[in-house]
Amino acid sequence: MAFSKVLVANRGEIALRVMQTAKAMGYRTVAVYSEADRNARHVAFADEAVCIGASKVSASYLSIEQIIQACLKTGADAVHPGYGFLSENAAFAQACAENGICFIGPPAAAIELMGSKRLSKIAMLAAGVPCIPGYQGDQQQIDDLAAQAMKIGFPLMVKASAGGGGRGMRLVDSADGLLEALKTARSEAENAFGSGELILEKAVIAPRHVEIQIFADSHGDVVYLFERDCSIQRRHQKVLEEAPCPVMTPALREKMGQAAIAAARACDYVGAGTVEFLLDRSGEFYFLEMNTRLQVEHPVTEMISGVDLVEWQLRVANAEALPLQQSELKITGHAVEVRLYAEDPRQGFMPQTGSILKWQAADLPNVRIDHGLYAQDQVSEYYDPMLAKIIAYGQTRQDAVRLLARAVEDTVLLGVSTNKQFLLNLLRHPQVQAGETHTGFIAEHFQNDVSMSAQSTDLHTLAIIALLFSHGTSQQPWSTGIALSRPMQLEIDGEALQLHLQQQGQALQIECCGQQQSISLIQLDSEQLIYAIDGVRRSIAYVLQGQTLYLNTQNGNLMVINRSYAVAEVQAVAGNGQIHAPMDGAIIEVQVQLGEAVKKGQTVLVLEAMKIQQQVKADADGVVESLLVHAGQQVKKRQLLLKIN
Repeated sequence: MAFSKVLVANRGEIALRVMQTAKAMGYRTVAVYSEADRNARHVAFADEAVCIGASKVSASYLSIEQIIQACLKTGADAVHPGYGFLSENAAFAQACAENGICFIGPPAAAIELMGSKRLSKIAMLAAGVPCIPGYQGDQQQIDDLAAQAMKIGFPLMVKASAGGGGRGMRLVDSADGLLEALKTARSEAENAFGSGELILEKAVIAPRHVEIQIFADSHGDVVYLFERDCSIQRRHQKVLEEAPCPVMTPALREKMGQAAIAAARACDYVGAGTVEFLLDRSGEFYFLEMNTRLQVEHPVTEMISGVDLVEWQLRVANAEALPLQQSELKITGHAVEVRLYAEDPRQGFMPQTGSILKWQAADLPNVRIDHGLYAQDQVSEYYDPMLAKIIAYGQTRQDAVRLLARAVEDTVLLGVSTNKQFLLNLLRHPQVQAGETHTGFIAEHFQNDVSMSAQSTDLHTLAIIALLFSHGTSQQPWSTGIALSRPMQLEIDGEALQLHLQQQGQALQIECCGQQQSISLIQLDSEQLIYAIDGVRRSIAYVLQGQTLYLNTQNGNLMVINRSYAVAEVQAVAGNGQIHAPMDGAIIEVQVQLGEAVKKGQTVLVLEAMKIQQQVKADADGVVESLLVHAGQQVKKRQLLLKIN
């Protein structure tokens, strides 16, 4: 149907991405936002914007009623759902149709079918699409599922039928862990998707995750825009995506492409979709699921094909034919993408919240960075922790990987912990550079990576820290020729460190643990330091707030506190029985009662933030002396939750 004004029912980088193409095509745009996103970039970029509710997603971005009302209020006659939120909600697509609003996506029936892993697998088997052996029946009692699991054998995957993104999914290696896995997966699925329906599949060990981008119009034509390799994952969440797949052959690409087209035709698909497969080492592939929306990783396909997938979505929704036929689509070069998350790898990738004090996207040829950030932005506990997507294009895979590593290095985000150093270590890994990866790669190779633990700080970095704390943000020299000597007490990642400084003019020498390092200041402003060490001139980005320094080093971001002037030393709290919230979030479950005896390491609470559940454990043996929270309560980072005597 024809339309003239597009409301984007999403937030952040994908809302901006859609509106950029929509504006370029002459459409007017409408943003929606929650109270937490009132000052967000996508709100400022749109032609019009409507507040649709409170910060919680259930009251805003997941509210079909509020979004339909925003369309009616602004005269928006089309809705682009982006990804996540309501993008794969059949009821939302149906509500749009009932209100005369064009839903820029597939029909509600296709969304509903492919949104069920159980029903979609039945449909794919009927269409002749290869599927993993397993159970997708309607007998859903735990005992029935356990009996089916024993027939399939181990290792086994338990999956939420209605879900994705790794939630409600468990790998079971033996019968010993089966019942717990079934119960946990069901609980996660009910909390995340409102349905506890599960399917079971034989586990495919160390496969590649390869997905095919398809596009269908309303005139019966379907094409595939080649593949993306999304094998590098952490807990079933994609970390790095690339196109084309490093091990793909023309014959296998055609075979998988035709299987994806068959999947699309089986559900009368219209629009952009992605058919996901597991590819084993023998070249056999198996249907996983179909995502009935634009994917997070769509930029790598755009870069190798030259196609603007959002433009195609808008054209197809406007009843136009596909702009290109299969024979006209070509692969040129290679593209790789990584996702920058607000999470701390050193704390089990725990989501992080707080203020972005400095944001500077890399500015390099053939590099694309999709984001919705600005300095002083707030990273909220209410939404997914993904901050940006960094994508690089090269004539060869080697070119693209090398350029992407440089782009990640040059991207600066200070104030909130991120996975930046983890991404750099990933891109520098020999097997990643060689394209020899699989879905278990991170679990196999990165458990003991330095980005997963508190990093040591070298003399070079310590000299920079000392220089910045000594100068502040002023270029004025410390003295007029008189050498000064004094100690400096630092706290880096919770560890105390003592330096001895000798300073004169713009030069400084530090001593730490019997080693010395000299540094000279060349230029200093409020955001960047230019310095020289051993005759080599370099620059570094930083933010200094009082006695707290945020530093963007080549070995990752650091937060350093100058304790030299502290009244008293920070007292250790580990093991004192006071259990604090590790992040902002909501208490999902309280697993202990007042007076109950607990053991160190026992789970006492379950906290959820940014769609991730975090088990909070006792830090000492003892008895629960006070319980200060209840299920459903919102808590802030470091808030006291309970005390163990």
